[in-house]
Amino acid sequence: MNLKNICLWGALLLLIVLTACNQPQNPAQQETPTTSKSTDTSAKTDPAPDTDRTSSVSKSADTTTKINRHPSADQQALTLPVLDALFYEPGFAKELKSRLGLPAAKIAQLRTAAHASIKELSEQGNPDTLSARSATERYQQRIKALIGERKMQELLQLVNQRYSQGVEGLSPTQPNFVPKDTRIVVNVPAFRMDVFEKGMLIKTYKIGIGYPEFPLPAGMRRADTVIFNPSWTPPDEPWVRGKFAPGRKVSAANKLNPLGLIKIPIGKPSLIHGGKPPEKIGHFASHGCVGLTNKQVLDLVPIILRLGQSGLSAKAVRSLEKHKGKTKFVKLPEPIPVDLRYETIVAENGGLRVYRDVYERSTNTVENAKAVLAAYDIKYEQLSATEQSHLEAALAEMNRDAHGRQIAAADSLGPSKDGVPASKLARAKKGKVTSKVKGHTDILVRLAALQGKGYPAPVALDYGRKK
Repeated sequence: MNLKNICLWGALLLLIVLTACNQPQNPAQQETPTTSKSTDTSAKTDPAPDTDRTSSVSKSADTTTKINRHPSADQQALTLPVLDALFYEPGFAKELKSRLGLPAAKIAQLRTAAHASIKELSEQGNPDTLSARSATERYQQRIKALIGERKMQELLQLVNQRYSQGVEGLSPTQPNFVPKDTRIVVNVPAFRMDVFEKGMLIKTYKIGIGYPEFPLPAGMRRADTVIFNPSWTPPDEPWVRGKFAPGRKVSAANKLNPLGLIKIPIGKPSLIHGGKPPEKIGHFASHGCVGLTNKQVLDLVPIILRLGQSGLSAKAVRSLEKHKGKTKFVKLPEPIPVDLRYETIVAENGGLRVYRDVYERSTNTVENAKAVLAAYDIKYEQLSATEQSHLEAALAEMNRDAHGRQIAAADSLGPSKDGVPASKLARAKKGKVTSKVKGHTDILVRLAALQGKGYPAPVALDYGRKK
């Protein structure tokens, strides 16, 4: 039986495309592991999914959660693509029955509607897609029509509770938290991944992130396995047709394998993986995973193996890299925490850097800027009038979606049908993932009070392409 693990943090836009890492995992198509304390390359089953759609957040869901047309940085959006992902997880349908009291007929209707939201979409279409917020509203209207308002509220709570699990005791305690331990930190809107060792930043990578339609999650995860030469099984979905044979495994030796040479699961079932072309680095590149080039991931893996206290020799690693036809995995004796963040306001030496709010989470506000400043014992009122003016201008400028459009306020979405602005309905019927951010992605506001303070600057930055 095919099991499809999906790595989608909350597909927020109506017009989405399933690409690279969406695939079913067939238990019969087993991969070959390698233990971390030896150079043995004997075959064992690879339990990790070869997928790139995920759904998870960093905090436990409040039981008073209400449907919100503007999901926050740490709250899961309730959409049909999210439900499609969940239905592939064991026990989810039973949970809908036991916890929500939904009858089998309603569960079947939800399952059908959820999968239809994926199957009806193709890779071709108008790139001027809906806003994330409007698309979420439309999905919620369809869910409400199936199960009613009260059950929709309960379903949102269930979704948030199910995907709010993180690593206990390791969540950031304040904005821009600088780790004192060993961990990987990914800041999504900065397109940046940092590797810390015992509180010291030792390496920085520019990365590709999940499309706005398939955003990266937020929260604490763990990396406990490095998988060399992962195979990939294409799903039977529109984007695959004409490119791959659905259900037929693509080996790592195939240059078209979108997972590249190495994948690192970072909590069920998200991934850090290679295979991205250099032009995708610093842009949108995946369905909820951290994308690297093969060259970048080969540079990262020795660091991961060392920090994870793997006993695998350099010679054995080179051997695994060369034998592209065989999939093998290495278990890390010491799992590495992976801190996924969505921080659009970051203090750095001498200023605040404001990043584009590419996932439309309304994070670029004066209130959030005040919180970041407070973490460094600075009051907003202490800033000069000129500094305040420049900061407010930067926040307003970066309060734009990936297409460069101003992010609408909660009460200013305009006339709509089923929660979707009427002016955009015609463009919404055919969609295409957003591949690049239009316009500049960040602004640095100089603030004298932050001199010598803030999150560390990149170290040995690997751009993955020409600077």
